[in-house]
Amino acid sequence: MAKETNKVNIKPVAGSQNRVVVEASLAEEKTKGGIYIPDTAKEKPVLGKVIAVSEVDEKGNKPAVKVGDTILYGKWAGTEVQLEGKDYLIMRETDIFAIV
Repeated sequence: MAKETNKVNIKPVAGSQNRVVVEASLAEEKTKGGIYIPDTAKEKPVLGKVIAVSEVDEKGNKPAVKVGDTILYGKWAGTEVQLEGKDYLIMRETDIFAIV
């Protein structure tokens, strides 16, 4: 079972490592100087909010993050999925660098 804050019904499965579902922060739309950034030049977000976590992995380890945490993760971490019109990432807990 997974803990959830949104109405999206998703339950990550742990397997050998805990899994986390993340809603990525939006990419910057314009620079500090006011120049709009085209979609092709936007940086991938590395900050997001935890939406759901697996309960325990195969070894019985509980996740270090919890639903609602804001996290910092690797630029290429996770697998992108779209559910009910929103974009999410499903990633291993080991892809998370810090809780912000």
